[in-house]
Amino acid sequence: MNPHAQQLLKHLPFLRRYARALTGSSDRGDDLVSRAAASALADPEANGLEEADRRPLYQLINRLFDEEGAQPSPPESGHAMEAALHLLPEVERRLFLLVSLEEMSTVEAAETLAVPLAEARELMADAQEALREALIASIMIVEDDAIIAFDLAETVRDMGHKVCGTATTMEAALATARSCEPTLALMDLRLAHGDSGITTALNLRRSSELPIIFVTAFGDELARQGLEHLGPVIRKPFTREQIERAITQAVFAPSREARIPALAALQRSA
Repeated sequence: MNPHAQQLLKHLPFLRRYARALTGSSDRGDDLVSRAAASALADPEANGLEEADRRPLYQLINRLFDEEGAQPSPPESGHAMEAALHLLPEVERRLFLLVSLEEMSTVEAAETLAVPLAEARELMADAQEALREALIASIMIVEDDAIIAFDLAETVRDMGHKVCGTATTMEAALATARSCEPTLALMDLRLAHGDSGITTALNLRRSSELPIIFVTAFGDELARQGLEHLGPVIRKPFTREQIERAITQAVFAPSREARIPALAALQRSA
């Protein structure tokens, strides 16, 4: 194997990682790397194979992708961070990938993208703020005990998320969900006026795939009715750490359909 091919081989894992993130697809990313490798070997000096610097290869990958005129594919995993990245302006997205994924300095990433350093720093700050905002969950609390509802709300806010509304009955929960469109619900199973958290959850699921975490002393009710799929259960009395862990898992997990392939397949065939 000639030295240029050996040098390229060392870079391939990093190039594949970046190309897959850039295109939003494993297959498209690998195809892009294959074409970049052929171009690099055809002109090794121009594409950085005379040294260990990968920046010319990243530039080559970006150039080939731009020449296609294609757009990044929607994220395959459904992960919240990937979905948020997909919404960034393209220069910000590439800058963030080079700095955060490929571990370049902002200076190196700016040079790779041919962006003035001062502008790159502003774009990186904008990207980080946009991602932070995108990953803030809007959480509805359905709980008829005022003290527990207050404790849950404080935990949510301390984590940096937002409480979009609270409810003590099924009717109030459905109205709150329509008005504030939460990304997650924390729900008791026994609500005011004899209302049921299970019935409330089933009604919510008729119009959305809202993730629900049940915070209750009656967690066995879900299992007895064969409804464990409605959401995880945290038993009262709970610790703040339990709530934080469950919220983090719900916010950063793939969508419910992605977690349950059989459900997605049934819905596609319906």
